[in-house]
Amino acid sequence: MGIRALVYYFVTTILAAIVGIIVVLTIHPGDPSIKDDIGSGTEDTKVSTVDAILDIIRNMLPENLVQACFQQVQTVYKKAKPLRVQISNATNETDGYGAFYVNNTLVLNFTDEEYRVVRDLVYKDGTNILGLIVFCVAFGILVGQLGEKGKSMVDFFVTLNDIVMRMVNIIIWYSPFGIMCLIIGKLMAIEDLAETAQQLGLYMVTVIVGLLIHGLITLPAIYILMTNKNPVTYFRGMLQAWITALGTASSSAALPITFRCLEENNGIDKRVTRFVLPVGATVNMDGTALYEAVAAIFIAQMNNIELSTGEVITVR
Repeated sequence: MGIRALVYYFVTTILAAIVGIIVVLTIHPGDPSIKDDIGSGTEDTKVSTVDAILDIIRNMLPENLVQACFQQVQTVYKKAKPLRVQISNATNETDGYGAFYVNNTLVLNFTDEEYRVVRDLVYKDGTNILGLIVFCVAFGILVGQLGEKGKSMVDFFVTLNDIVMRMVNIIIWYSPFGIMCLIIGKLMAIEDLAETAQQLGLYMVTVIVGLLIHGLITLPAIYILMTNKNPVTYFRGMLQAWITALGTASSSAALPITFRCLEENNGIDKRVTRFVLPVGATVNMDGTALYEAVAAIFIAQMNNIELSTGEVITVR
């Protein structure tokens, strides 16, 4: 089951990126003429593939399990301060090489371009889902190996799960009003909705079209191919989870309701949902893959850069 789930995650993510590339190349939302109206943007941030992979490994093995519920580690790049060297018997004067003495301290006078960039590990807000999943999987495997000795621990977590699901059932009754407030809050956070829609409207339409193609054509086609069943019935049972994900913009926030929809509405075995969903909420980011593929090519179009076939494949 684990291998099938990972293969599914990999295939759907690749398909989502392909759909995004096809849609953005077809619609061509990037217009260089509106680039000056948007502004200069923020400062460039260095991104290293090695550091990104190492961050994933660090998050898989959190130092503090409680902290992992609220924060995750990330590598950042900072400019190092000018080097100061304490010396004796020096005068307060320049040495002619961009350095000067202040109170017997040699100060190397660097410009912004000459500062050393150093790596640093910081904790940013956000649940470390990957670390929690790794811990829970390891914990569950060890508890399962205990046999009868671990039965009391298994019963404890089964009871705890039932209590949490009952709490979720109560919260679900208030979810329509809460989701409405979340959507309204997102819209009100936009300073000038009309100007934003005018500048980035075609880009947003491109992303939405790509998501609709992936959600209404690609995924149902995979479902029909693998099960030979009507996907409409299955999707109808997932409607509440979809609306929750739309309002919260978070797979993790919609996870409890997704459990309920799969197990109660669609009759999926709990042993399957308890393994597939938490992992999928972390590693299966179809929407993100599609969005980032569209964004990368959109930025190139905005700067009037023609991408070759190899460069487009690299984006994917």
